Amino acid sequence: MGSGNSKPADNLSQHVFSSDAPVRFSNELVDSLQKNTQTDSTRSKNQELQYQTRLTSELEKLRDQEAAKLSHLQEELSSEPEPELQPSLTEKVVDAVSNSSTLAEKQRQHNMSRDLVTREIEALKKKLEGRKRIDELDPNVVKAKEEVVTCLRTNDRRPLDCWKEVETFRREVGKLEHQFVEKTIR
Repeated sequence: MGSGNSKPADNLSQHVFSSDAPVRFSNELVDSLQKNTQTDSTRSKNQELQYQTRLTSELEKLRDQEAAKLSHLQEELSSEPEPELQPSLTEKVVDAVSNSSTLAEKQRQHNMSRDLVTREIEALKKKLEGRKRIDELDPNVVKAKEEVVTCLRTNDRRPLDCWKEVETFRREVGKLEHQFVEKTIR
């Protein structure tokens, strides 16, 4: 279809340049080349290390600048007083109709600052951690669980042989579930 071949030629021609005059190098150049122990790979590794150290230092500098900007902006935002918003007519009517406890709660929410919210969150976290309690498991459940585990380990190629132990474990867990339901209903 075209005037050229679609397949590359197998025998590519190579150009070799030869000079008529002999090439001569100075003794200083030959000596410096012989004394230089660096190869291309070591030179490229050194250059790569230099790039990496410079890049790391630039990234750290940028990170420090951004952190400084962020802290400066956070200080500006925290020190800035919030603008007072005038309540709308509907809010005024709702406030007039509401009872005093609702108004007090609304005023408390309006007066909250970031620091106050943070302290309140910490207090709630402490309160929740104080509520955490782990009940001890029934010794029958623990024993049934251990029997299932040992049976499965001894019969690792035939786990269906442990059906009795599994049924015992299920019965014990069922008892615990029933007790829990009874406690929550009462």
